[in-house]
Amino acid sequence: MIAFRNSMRDLGRYPSAVAGIVLIVVFIVVSIYAMVAVPYSEAIRLWRADEGVWYKNPISAPPAWTNLFRDQKLPESMAFDSRDESVPKTVMDIGKGLQETVITYTFDYSFDSFPKEMALYFKSAYSQKQPYVSALWITPDGREIRVMDASAGSSSTYYFSQDSKLERRLGGIKPAEGLFLPPESDSHVAQRGEYQLRLTILTFEPDSAIDAEFVLYGQVHGWAGTDHLRRDLSVALLWGMPVALAFGLLAALGTTALTMIISAVGTWFGGWLDELIQRFTEINLVLPFLPILIMVGTFYSRSIWVILGVTILLSIFSGQIKAYRAIFLQVKETPYIEAARSYGASQWRIIFRYLIPRIIPVLIPQLVTIIPTFVFLEASLAVLGLGDPVLPTWGKVIDDARVNGALFQGQYYWVLEPSVLLMLTGLAFAMLGFSLDRIFNPRLRGL
Repeated sequence: MIAFRNSMRDLGRYPSAVAGIVLIVVFIVVSIYAMVAVPYSEAIRLWRADEGVWYKNPISAPPAWTNLFRDQKLPESMAFDSRDESVPKTVMDIGKGLQETVITYTFDYSFDSFPKEMALYFKSAYSQKQPYVSALWITPDGREIRVMDASAGSSSTYYFSQDSKLERRLGGIKPAEGLFLPPESDSHVAQRGEYQLRLTILTFEPDSAIDAEFVLYGQVHGWAGTDHLRRDLSVALLWGMPVALAFGLLAALGTTALTMIISAVGTWFGGWLDELIQRFTEINLVLPFLPILIMVGTFYSRSIWVILGVTILLSIFSGQIKAYRAIFLQVKETPYIEAARSYGASQWRIIFRYLIPRIIPVLIPQLVTIIPTFVFLEASLAVLGLGDPVLPTWGKVIDDARVNGALFQGQYYWVLEPSVLLMLTGLAFAMLGFSLDRIFNPRLRGL
């Protein structure tokens, strides 16, 4: 315990180690938050959902924080639902079963550019006669523009950009732009101020009811942006963190611990067992690691747990077997091992209580340093299209961006966000691992 406290005190003398620990703690906290805020089943459902779940999000929109670096602010998405109490809704009985419902969406538009699209989503209940909807657009300067007059089915959608009549009323300008342009202005900048969209709905049956959602699709969205399926990338970025840390930590622990135990057992017992372990190691060293994983993912299963198991299995008999063996051969001949033998300690007690603990100082820095190796391995397999088809991971995000030509379309955020997280993960464990190596390796303490 005293040695551990001394090691931690020495660790505090290295700024790189402190920075690495802070980053790792942040990753762990965010991972816990992700698993609590978005449970596993919910994360899978959201990531595998179609546009029916993400219909309120714009397609391939950069994060909203990119506005901090722009002179002209791009609009953020807005969504309004008539079922919310914040949306004014008045119902008036006209008589003979007729009702007039007026829904007013009021919002402040404080952006210089124009939205990507606007849409109205109707949900109505009726027996025979469909409700009739009239939409009026009111600009900050008081101008009123008739948008649409049409019947609304039980589940119908009205896209502003697909209304050719509205476009003609706006002088041939796309509705998403024409509705926001100031009158008689040559500048292609949106008019700021308070806008209103007023829906007047007529229902012709006593039991008829209708609700409407108004969605203004911005050019930026959220803190992580969206992809080609309107999915919020924050789900994959958040959940990619616990997946990456779990895969890297389990693979590193499993590989290092099993390699150390096998090497210790072979060195202690020697003879045919040691020879067998060495031959397995030499055969495994010439096997192509990545191609075998690709074959497993292609022909058997792409489950992350299967890939993890195969990774550990292929990494057990690595070159570290021989490195540990060289250390164990020296430790085996030390006086305290002879003393343990003399008082009758069993062979397994000597292995696990006296032999293995002597290389823990060498093991810890290496364990911390190789965690990013397995994190990058999982991401690399996902980029190759062999990642877990269910889990949202950083590698899967990069693969989706690559397949859909994100870089060619200028959607750099789609690739940079998971890539930066991968680099920070590698940097954090590398800084901590190198500092631990200096502390536990006497030859490096003066460097």
